[in-house]
Amino acid sequence: MSRHSPRTQARAAARLAAVQALYQHEMEGTAVPQLLHEFHNHRLGATIEDVEYADADVDFFDDLVNGTAARLGEIDRAIEEKLATGWTLTRLDKPMKAILRAGTYELLARADVPVGATISEYVDVAHAFYDKRESGFVNGLLDAIAKQVRSA
Repeated sequence: MSRHSPRTQARAAARLAAVQALYQHEMEGTAVPQLLHEFHNHRLGATIEDVEYADADVDFFDDLVNGTAARLGEIDRAIEEKLATGWTLTRLDKPMKAILRAGTYELLARADVPVGATISEYVDVAHAFYDKRESGFVNGLLDAIAKQVRSA
């Protein structure tokens, strides 16, 4: 399947939307069911301020958001174990935490998605928010988690 197939694009859109929803959840404390409703009805595939949002794989989006929220303690422990000495999750900014949390959930729970695809997609999401250095951080951290939770 080509990198730009409709399914791949829909999953990439779902990942970006999931990161945005998880960020909003942390910033505003919005309940997950309310977030899902808002994204389903007002964001996924919508045009907002002349920006057209890609159609997302809604089931995949829902799984990423619900699964990350449900397993947050386990996910945060996995991330913290891989941070450099002296670093904690609280030192990371909220968009970075949302990216790492969604990526870690996918590595833990979505064995149907290859490790390389998962890491590459979250590096792409990081590019939407950050410069190259931070994208490299996402790559390295998710790769370390993948080596721990999945056999290569």
